[in-house]
Amino acid sequence: MDKIARIKRRRFLHFATSGLCGFSMAYLLGSCSKQSQQNVAKSSLINSATADENSLGIKTKVLRMGYQSAGDLFRNRKVLEKRLEPMGIKVEWAQFVQGPQLMEGMRAGKVDVGSVGETPPIFAQVAGSDLVYVVGTQRNQKTGTSSVIAVPPESGLQKFEDIKGQEVYFQKGSASHYFIIRALQSIGLTLKDIKIKSLPTVEASAAFLEGKIPVWMTGDPYYAIAQKLGRIRVLKDSVGLDSPGGYYIADRKFAEENLGLLKIIIEELNKLDKWAEANRGEVAKLMITEQKLDADVVERVMSRRTFVGRRGLSPALIKEQQRVADLFFQEGVIPKKINIQDALLPPDVYTAITPPEIMV
Repeated sequence: MDKIARIKRRRFLHFATSGLCGFSMAYLLGSCSKQSQQNVAKSSLINSATADENSLGIKTKVLRMGYQSAGDLFRNRKVLEKRLEPMGIKVEWAQFVQGPQLMEGMRAGKVDVGSVGETPPIFAQVAGSDLVYVVGTQRNQKTGTSSVIAVPPESGLQKFEDIKGQEVYFQKGSASHYFIIRALQSIGLTLKDIKIKSLPTVEASAAFLEGKIPVWMTGDPYYAIAQKLGRIRVLKDSVGLDSPGGYYIADRKFAEENLGLLKIIIEELNKLDKWAEANRGEVAKLMITEQKLDADVVERVMSRRTFVGRRGLSPALIKEQQRVADLFFQEGVIPKKINIQDALLPPDVYTAITPPEIMV
């Protein structure tokens, strides 16, 4: 019996002996009493406390992590290597220009786990990728200044409403795709009112700096680099954007065979976020050395960046991600409606692999 089957069986037996009426991916539905539900939730947490990485299971000896060209503190700090080396597990890192390319790499069997925005896993699920969400990222509503819709300084476009009818460059299927839809909605426009040109941010950067791209959607560190050169004027940033945030995504088969490894990844990410917020100067030094960025560029990036922590795959987060997926379908961006539930592990598994403090 595999690890997920054993966990599900233990949960079923507990429910049966407690006289509960049923449960669902939303944790508990039906005619059960509120007190019974609270007892089950409490018991589930107690049971999950005894589920260490070894009891959950780890089959692999090589963890293939995907990261994006904008950089990755998780990779730079080498916290996974320090945790996994004594266990005889090697960590390999693969770089991708952006989230959609990382998801394609996962679908092609080249990466096991990777970090992307809210949009790439939706497009990947539509394309038939067998993926699962691992953990989310907290959203700080005061941030959003690091993602922008911008024009060259000499552009005749003076306000965001002037975007109508313009060519707008961004990577289709990336977080920018959601950003542009919501931004256009705020002024009564839709995607039909602009001309979309799909190009990864890293590839569009040089052309924009030369004034060859009329409207560009970008983010740090490319935004900070353009600022240093005096080659960018912002029409709109993403402050207040109702995105659920980014995620770590895993190949389903890998996830189901390595639940203990997912637990370690989430734990180390959670600890890293706390360290980074408390040691912002050290983070800046890492960005300078690892990403080869100038100190003044890093200063701009860090002024717009916070390390607000992880967010477990709770019903509330799942609902937010479903809202994003539904919007893409309503706007005709994706050809069919998808159910985020189909890209999840069982709720009790998330309870077992996620620190209780972030499962809210």
